Amino acid sequence: MANNTRARRQVRKSRALGIALTPKAEKYFERRPYGPGEHGRARRKADSDYAVRLREKQRLRAQYNIREKQMHIAYVEAKRQEGQTGENLVALLESRLDALVLRSGFARTMAQARQMVVHRHIMVDGQRVDRPSFRVKEGQLIHVHPRSEKMAPFQVAAAGAHQSVLPDTPGYLDVQIEKLQAKLVRRPKRAEVPVTCEEQLVVEYYARMA
Repeated sequence: MANNTRARRQVRKSRALGIALTPKAEKYFERRPYGPGEHGRARRKADSDYAVRLREKQRLRAQYNIREKQMHIAYVEAKRQEGQTGENLVALLESRLDALVLRSGFARTMAQARQMVVHRHIMVDGQRVDRPSFRVKEGQLIHVHPRSEKMAPFQVAAAGAHQSVLPDTPGYLDVQIEKLQAKLVRRPKRAEVPVTCEEQLVVEYYARMA
């Protein structure tokens, strides 16, 4: 029952934000590509500039399933780095351990990837890591704990079952799915990161809120 409730919540959020947050939400979204509620099909008034920037920030945050405080911390760090703040922001979020567990095909959704990390099934360079926000560095190896490999969810993943519902493996990851291993070979480039977002609008949101 809890899983069904969570799934319905994700579908509703997907329709409100205009993006599919889970494979199940994508199926619903294809059938009903409009906002939730009885007025979902109605023509909406033009949003204000603030509303547009806010929605874009919420879309990015929802795709990584993170809290506002975590998002703001990532923005502040991205702003300090050289280069485009928006691109830096996406690269930082994409370097999170839970995000890379998902991109590697170990999990089907971001929520499942986070659960795998929190339950200590995931290792980085031979050490168990239970923080989804852990920042993976270039060259580090992500792999499933040997004791967890025989568990049903990981056996499903090792067989490549999630490949059909996930985007293609991005170029910054070297994945050996049958071994449940993945290496971050380089910093993620924005064009390769499979998230729907106009990151410059997110930057403008935080800049104007400062």
